Amino acid sequence: MANLVSTERLPQILQFTIQSQPEMLQALQYLVEIESPSDDKTAVNKMGAHLGREFESLGGRITFHQTQDFGNHLQMEFAGRAGQKPVMLLGHFDTVWPLGTLANLPFRVADGRAYGPGILDMKAGIVMSLYAMGALRELSAREHRPVTILLSSDEEAGSNSSRAIIEDIAKGCEAVLVLEPAQGPQGSLKTARKGLGTYYIRVHGHASHAGVDFEKGHSAIVELSRQILEITKFTDLTRGITVSPGVVRGGTRSNVVAAEALVEVDIRVARAVDSARLKEQFLSLRSFDPNCRLEVTGGLNRPPMERTAGTVRLLETAQDVAKTLGFDLGESATGGGSDGNFTSALGIATLDGLGAVGEGAHAAHESIFLEQLPLRTALLAGLIATI
Repeated sequence: MANLVSTERLPQILQFTIQSQPEMLQALQYLVEIESPSDDKTAVNKMGAHLGREFESLGGRITFHQTQDFGNHLQMEFAGRAGQKPVMLLGHFDTVWPLGTLANLPFRVADGRAYGPGILDMKAGIVMSLYAMGALRELSAREHRPVTILLSSDEEAGSNSSRAIIEDIAKGCEAVLVLEPAQGPQGSLKTARKGLGTYYIRVHGHASHAGVDFEKGHSAIVELSRQILEITKFTDLTRGITVSPGVVRGGTRSNVVAAEALVEVDIRVARAVDSARLKEQFLSLRSFDPNCRLEVTGGLNRPPMERTAGTVRLLETAQDVAKTLGFDLGESATGGGSDGNFTSALGIATLDGLGAVGEGAHAAHESIFLEQLPLRTALLAGLIATI
């Protein structure tokens, strides 16, 4: 990764992003006010069409990947040095917020922050990528690698329709920069993420009248309760493995011995090797009551993003850029997953948390720190130009 950005050029990039901050905030408000919940294809496609026009105005070559159940995924290609593998910017424009949320949580600016549903996760990151490319174009900093930007529409819903596209594009790239929010108010970059998934344990018992024929019943709820106690033993905090029963359903009436019960179990692993071990443990479960039958399904949805040598090199490059811009940049690991998990698992250098600095993702106080917006946009632009 050769440094192709002079120390003089980085302050110029920062000056551009500082001058562009009012325009960036206006663009961000526009995105926040286009509500784009994952499960509303029409709404998400409206957002994608707008973003396509914005990136196209900067010289991007636009491709929409059509999907049946989710919004169309948006890919943008920007030219760069001939013969070089591109750098990939990876993000998403769907949110967890349902249509109508703006009525109670409108976009607003107060006390140095901008608030709104989806602003941190991750519409600010999209605006940052837009103005990072704008800065490089404005300053004629075309010596960078080609840039591929992929913005998916289903990340918050598991990335089932976008994963193959993400992996296919990433395989041809030098590195992946993920536009998810930075870690915490300190703004650390993310060099490791846990893998995550869901297991479902369904118990089939035998119903009976709880008063008249109690002894003839075999309670799925009782069996499931024993299974839940069993699977909590799979947690191993020393290895970064957590097993968390999150949703339990069962029974029909209080006077009926339950014939059916189900638990949804969240799993997190820090190392890929542990996902196979956890799978064996779940599949080896056996009924305590021989008259009850277990059905175990599910598994890992996102592989872990492990801290690799390639990711560390990207981090060190980002830290050098940050120093030139006048600030220090830390690193962190997190239990949450992103689409960067997929690219990292392919062995491609991946650095996450290059989006906005703020707090409250998925919460009513979701917000970004405005003073950080131009600084972090300059960091992103400088990193693109330096890789």
